[in-house]
Amino acid sequence: MTDAYVERREQMFPRLSPAQMSRIAAVGERRTVRAGEILSELGEQRTRFFVVIDGAIAVVQPVDGREEPITVLGPGEFTGEINMLSARRALVRARAVGDGSIVVVDRDPLRALVQTDAELSEILVRAFILRRVALVARGVSGLVLIGSQHSARTLRLREFLSRNSQPFTYHDVERDPDVQTLLDRFQIGVDDVPVVVCEGGQVLRSPSIEALAAGLGLSADVDAGATRDVVIVGAGPAGLAAAVYAASEGLDVLVLEATAPGGQAGSSSRIENYLGFPAGVSGQELAGRALMQAEKFGTEVAIARRAVALDCSSAPYTVRLASGELVRTRTVVIASGARYRKPALPDLARFEGAGIMYSATHVEAQLCKEEEVAVVGGGNSAGQAAVFLAQSSASVNVLVRDKGLVETMSRYLIRRIDDSPNIVLRARTQIEALEGADRLERVRWRELDTGACETRAIRHLFLMTGADPNTAWLQGCVALDDKRFVKTGADLGPDELDAARWPLGRRPEPLESSRPGVFAVGDVRSGSVKRVAAAVGEGSACVQLIHRALRER
Repeated sequence: MTDAYVERREQMFPRLSPAQMSRIAAVGERRTVRAGEILSELGEQRTRFFVVIDGAIAVVQPVDGREEPITVLGPGEFTGEINMLSARRALVRARAVGDGSIVVVDRDPLRALVQTDAELSEILVRAFILRRVALVARGVSGLVLIGSQHSARTLRLREFLSRNSQPFTYHDVERDPDVQTLLDRFQIGVDDVPVVVCEGGQVLRSPSIEALAAGLGLSADVDAGATRDVVIVGAGPAGLAAAVYAASEGLDVLVLEATAPGGQAGSSSRIENYLGFPAGVSGQELAGRALMQAEKFGTEVAIARRAVALDCSSAPYTVRLASGELVRTRTVVIASGARYRKPALPDLARFEGAGIMYSATHVEAQLCKEEEVAVVGGGNSAGQAAVFLAQSSASVNVLVRDKGLVETMSRYLIRRIDDSPNIVLRARTQIEALEGADRLERVRWRELDTGACETRAIRHLFLMTGADPNTAWLQGCVALDDKRFVKTGADLGPDELDAARWPLGRRPEPLESSRPGVFAVGDVRSGSVKRVAAAVGEGSACVQLIHRALRER
C-alpha cells in the first residue's frame, strides 16, 4: 500500500496462526488455485473471503488494461475490506500469483464467525477498516467524477461519495487542463456535467443520489416480502446505535438512510468531547465505524433509500420509500434527525451548493482554501466548522445574533476560537443579503446594535443555525410538538393519545411515540439533548423498549 500505511502493515495484513486458520477453515472450503486465476473481480458484489494456505494472491487495481499492484498476500494472510460485511462492490482484483491452495469462505459464514469468535473478529474487523482507509487515501477506484467547482450538483455528488468512503478521482472542467481529452474519450459534453464514470465504463450523466448509489451497489435490494422486527429511519448516531444493539440481540434490522451514515454529526470535522476519544474523532470516522459494527451483527443498511411516508393505520406498519417500494415492519425507530434552519434570505436557494453550504468537511475546505469565509451559528457544529476551516482559509468570520457564545457552545471550542488569530467573532450580527451572478460573490451583514452594514467579498458562506426536524414524511402518523419534533413518553397528553387511538392499557414508554411500537430517538425527538453522546444513548436504550413492544404485538 502507500508509504503512509507501511507502519501499520502488521495490522492491515496480519498473518493468521495455524489455530486461527483452522477455525476459519471449519466454516469454509479448501480448494486449489492455478497461476493467474482471478479469484475476485473489480466491481464484483458479494465477494467471497480468501485465506492463503500455499502460494500467494496479488491484490491489484485494473487501470486502462494494466494492473497496478497494491499488495501480495502470502500464507496465513487474507483478502477483503469492509465490503466483506456489506453490499458494496469490490474496489480491487484478486489474482493467484502461482499454483497454490486457499480457504474460501462465503459471506454469511464469515459474518457469523466475526460475531462469535472474539479473537478473529478483532483481527479481521481492524484489518478491514484500515484497508478501506488506505484505499480511500490512495484513491483506489476506477470511479471518475467530472464536474464543475461552480455546480451545486457536483458538490452534492462529491459529498455523497466522500461521506460514504467511496474512493474516486475528481476532474474539474474549469481547472483540469486535460479534462477535454477525458470528455472526448467518453463522448461527454461540458453541458452534461456532473458526470460519473463507473468502474465498468457505465456513464451516469448528472445522476441523482439514488441512481449513483444503485450504480455503485452501495446497498442491496430491499426484500418487499419480508416483515422486519424493526425498521430504523436514519443512520445518524442514534439510528446506528439502535441498529448495533438491536442486531446484536438477534433482531431483524433494516436501516434506511437517504444520503450517508452519520447524519448531521457525520459532517463534523472533529468531535472532541465524545467519550472515549480524547484526541477527537471526525464525524465521518465515527459513523463509518458504527456502520461496520451494525453490519457485522447482521444489520441491513440501505443507502440512498429515502422514507417518504409511514402508514400507522394497521399492523404491521408500512414504510413507503421514494422509489415506491414498501417495507413492512413490526416496530419503527424514527431517527431521521434534523437539518440546519434556513434563514429567510432572497436568493438563498439560488446559491445553495454554489457558495452556500451546510457542512464543513474536507470537500468544502478544498473549495475555499486561502479565502475569506463566514460561518453563521453559535452552536458546537458552527464552532467545529470555524476551527476546522481556519486551518486552510485566510480568515473565518463567525456571525451570531447573541452577545456571545457562552450560552450555546462548549467551552473548549470557545477557547479555540479565541486563540485562533484568523477567526473573528462578530456578535450581534446577522446576514442581510447575498450577491452574485452564477455563484455567491459577496455577503452583506448588519450589526444589530448599531445598524451598521458591511459588504465583504465572501464566496463561501456556511449556515449552521438552529435545527428543523425531518418529520414531514410522517404525515400526521404520530403526535408532534409545535416545532414539529416527535413527542414521546410523558410529554404526550391524554388528548393526543385519544386522537391517536392509543390501544394499550399502559402509557407510552419514555422514547415511544403516540403509536405503539413507534419510537423516536436523537435530534428528531422533542426535548432531546442535541449531542452525539445523548443520541447514542437514546438509540441504545430504545432497544429494550423494542423487545417489550414486540412481545405485545
